[in-house]
This record gives sequence, C-alpha cells and structure tokens, in this order.
Amino acid sequence: MSQPTVRRLSASFLSRGLAVALLALAALTGTASSSQAQQVVAIVNGEPITAYDIEQRTKLTQISTQKTPARQDVLQELIDEHLKIQLLKRYAIDGMDQEVNTAFANLANRMRQTPQQLTEMLAKSGVSVNTLKQKIRADITWSQVVRARYQSSLQIADKDILAKLEESKTEDQISYDYTLRPILFVVPRGSPDSLRLARAKEAEALRARFTDCQEGIRLARTLRDVAVKAPVTRNSADLSPALREILDKTEVGRLSAPEPTNQGIEVFAICGKKQASADQTLGKRKIREELFSSQFETYSKRFIKELRRQAMIEYR
Repeated sequence: MSQPTVRRLSASFLSRGLAVALLALAALTGTASSSQAQQVVAIVNGEPITAYDIEQRTKLTQISTQKTPARQDVLQELIDEHLKIQLLKRYAIDGMDQEVNTAFANLANRMRQTPQQLTEMLAKSGVSVNTLKQKIRADITWSQVVRARYQSSLQIADKDILAKLEESKTEDQISYDYTLRPILFVVPRGSPDSLRLARAKEAEALRARFTDCQEGIRLARTLRDVAVKAPVTRNSADLSPALREILDKTEVGRLSAPEPTNQGIEVFAICGKKQASADQTLGKRKIREELFSSQFETYSKRFIKELRRQAMIEYR
C-alpha cells in the first residue's frame, strides 16, 4: 500500500469524532482546580499523567462516543499516547510540518472553520494550538513508524481481496480516473462575508460560461484574483460518496459547483474521465483498505505492548 494511502487512512482515523469533541472543548476546559491538575496518577518514563488529564479525556470520549469509559481504560489510553509521543522524538520525517498543517486545516474544514478560527477557538478554551498539532503529529508519525517496522507483513494479496469480495457478495462498482483543474477565486483572510458571497457569484457566472477546458481555462485566467492550478488526477474510489456523486453528475468540460475553502471559493474543471484499471474498482479499493486497517491495528497493538515492556511506568 502506498505512503499516501497510509497517510489518508491515519488522517481519516484522526478526524473521526475529534471535530465533535473539539467543538465542546470550550465548555470543558478550565474547570479543574490547580490542586487537581497537580495530582499525579501515573508517570511514564518520567512524564506525569494527572487526574485532570483523565477527567478531560473522559469528557471528550463521552462527547465523541456517547459512552462513559472506565477510568482505568482512560488511564491506559493516556499511557499509550505518552509512549507514542516519546517514540516520536526518535524520528525526523521529511515534510512532517506540512503534513501536520494539512491535517489541521482538514480538521478545521470538517468543523466548518478556517485554521485561524480553530486556533482562536482553542485559545479561548485555554488550549494551545501546539497541543493539538502535537497529537496530530504523533498519530501521523505512529502510522508511518508502524508501517515501516512491519512493512513485509502489511501486504494485501490480490487473492485475499477477491476472496473477501466474493464473501461479502456485494456488487463491485467501476471507478474512474478524473483529470481536474482546480480554479480558486481568492478571498483574503479576514475578508467580510460579503466578499466571499460576491466571489461565489463570480464562480457561478464562470460556471455558466464554461463549456470546455481549453477555452474555459483561458477565460478563467483573465479574471481578477483567480488562480488556475495545475492538473490533478483523482480516482473516484478515493473520494467521499458525496464528492463522487458530484463528479459523476458533472459533464466533461464543465465546472463543479462552487465550494468554500480556507483560501476562497473553489471550483473544479472536469477535463478528463476514464475508467480505472480492473484492480481500482470501488469494491476492491474498499476491501483493500479494510484489510489493511485490520492488519495495521493488529501490529499497532503489538508494537504498543513492546513499548510498554520497555517503559518505566509508575502508578500513584
């Protein structure tokens, strides 16, 4: 499985439930007394875990899962997290800062906020943005470290995919490779909503006039504060069902509906569409990722157990 696929899986896992939890973080932060915050319940390789850490994680879990976890389970989760962050200090991975910033921006987008708005929300809650980014960094790095350590074992055979597909008895679906040209109507940070609305109307006007990529791209380049980006190829199996449906309904040579982004209003020119190879169908891609996720989880737990055996963990 490719490195981008691993990062996509880890990013998806990271965002699951986290956006909901962060939205309620303001109501949870700052309620503990200083004495409670200083009450150490465990020490992991010299680093403390406090009663306040457990309380906060418990509340976040309640919000994201609607269940109340056992206190001991929360403590063990925090111990594992400390071990992962400590492991992170041993590795330096190229491009990690960009990976973290992209994951942070995606998380903000899921919450219908800009990265700046999310940063401000965290600050109002008394939480440093670096705290969240450290968690993101640890999760991404952990995924890559586990993959590198168990690379030979994290291989999904075609026969296993076909067997699983037959077992599930689900009808496989053809996937398509789309050639897209992102077109961005720039909205500077801090601009009023009226400007964003005006730019959305400009995007709709271009959409109405856009009938083929050659002339349409040339027209887009003449517009004020509009960036026409380099072509990108996306497989429909990698897209969310909602986005896949949008592209399926957009004719080649036309523009997708305008979507707000952190940088402004963006549309996509559909400049090419072709059927993907036989091993890239929606069913096979889904099963491949499910099998990989299952194997990854197995080896991740194995690695954590190994780190625990090597660690100095003291309970208070």
